[in-house]
Amino acid sequence: MDIQVGNIIKLKKQHPCGSYEWEVLRVGADFRLKCLGCGHQIMVSRKNVEKNIRGIR
Repeated sequence: MDIQVGNIIKLKKQHPCGSYEWEVLRVGADFRLKCLGCGHQIMVSRKNVEKNIRGIR
């Protein structure tokens, strides 16, 4: 999957703030994602992100 820094991705599960969209801040074995609803940042493994992705903008 071709995901790059700066992409906005939509995941299957929503964040507790209600947003489904995340901005990609770091790419590698892990992804650093920033919630576009509340600004919360998380580190998630590549495997989990690729499994739960719905779309890329």
